[in-house]
Amino acid sequence: MLPPYWPLQRQLPMKRPLRAILLVMVALLLLPYLLVPIYSVGHPISVLMVGRFLTGSPVSRTWVDLGAMSPAMPRSVVAAEDARFCSHHGVDWDSLSDVLEDAEDGEVVRGGSTITQQVAKNLFLWPGRSYIRKGLEFPLALWIDLVLSKKRILELYLNVAEFGPSGQFGAEAGARYAFSRGVSAISPHQAALLAAVLPNPVTRSARTPSAHIRRLAGTYTARARSAAISACWTRN
Repeated sequence: MLPPYWPLQRQLPMKRPLRAILLVMVALLLLPYLLVPIYSVGHPISVLMVGRFLTGSPVSRTWVDLGAMSPAMPRSVVAAEDARFCSHHGVDWDSLSDVLEDAEDGEVVRGGSTITQQVAKNLFLWPGRSYIRKGLEFPLALWIDLVLSKKRILELYLNVAEFGPSGQFGAEAGARYAFSRGVSAISPHQAALLAAVLPNPVTRSARTPSAHIRRLAGTYTARARSAAISACWTRN
């Protein structure tokens, strides 16, 4: 006959691995919040870049400080990706509300992610659409906006975003792939072409732009001239 305390003996060892798994999950969730202040300096790399390194896929990235880029580059990206970058605090709730209304009406859902959210995703999360990822992304974007300056957030984005079809990360690698020149030497139109490929640099090309990409670049070039956008990326 088994002793009366046998079930308790079986349960206690089982709780230990569960507790360890829980602690690991909590640590992974907290790690990005600890890293964000550290990323106020240095040259961080993205999760996608790490994944490509691990699988042996090519990665091209040369860090360029924001002040060394053509001024048209950050202006064009703000115009294309996040026109209210200066005024929101990591999440553009007005834009998100519009996206949800479009979805309810059965319209094609537009991207509602801010530049700060994309920095959170690129640095710490994973690509693709997922409610879990979005749930992790929102508070992390708010934390990034609280801890880092707007200028640093934009600098991070322009150095970790994917700008080419075969592992070109950052505006410098994207400019050299598309135009055979550094990001410091590109024209406003070329900067707008790079901004136009950001949603999907695999299917969109600044090197051989389609008519649609050229139209978008024209729109972004005009938007980037506005005073609000041109002042945005220089504001802390």
